Amino acid sequence: MIIAIGTDIAKVERVEKAYQRYGQRFLEKIFTGGEIRFCLSRKHPAPALAARFAAKEAVSKCLGTGFHRGVYPNLIEIMDNEKSRPTVKLHGRALEFGKDNVFHLSLSHEKEYVIAVAVMEKV
Repeated sequence: MIIAIGTDIAKVERVEKAYQRYGQRFLEKIFTGGEIRFCLSRKHPAPALAARFAAKEAVSKCLGTGFHRGVYPNLIEIMDNEKSRPTVKLHGRALEFGKDNVFHLSLSHEKEYVIAVAVMEKV
C-alpha cells in the first residue's frame, strides 16, 4: 500500500555552484562515498549530483521529516541498480523513520533542471 509520495525539483546550476564553491566539504555533507564516486565518474557530474539531491529531498518528504529530526541528506543514499534504475538505501536515523517500507524512485533530467518523484510503500 502506498503511504507517501514526495517530489522535488533542483536547478543543476545551483548544485554545480555549491560544488565549485565548497568542493569536497559540500559533497561529504550531502552525499555518501558511493554517490560521490558515481557522480564524479560522469563526464558532467553536476546533473547527476543535482538528481541525487532532488531524490534525497523527495525521499525525506516521504519520511515526513524533511532534513530535520536527525535525518540528514547523507543518510539517504541514491544509487543505480544493475539495470541503471535509481534505488534508495537509508542509513541511521533515516532508516529508523523508513524501516519496513520500500521506495520507488523516478528521476528526470532536462538541461537546467532535474526532478525526482519518490513513492513510499508499506511492505
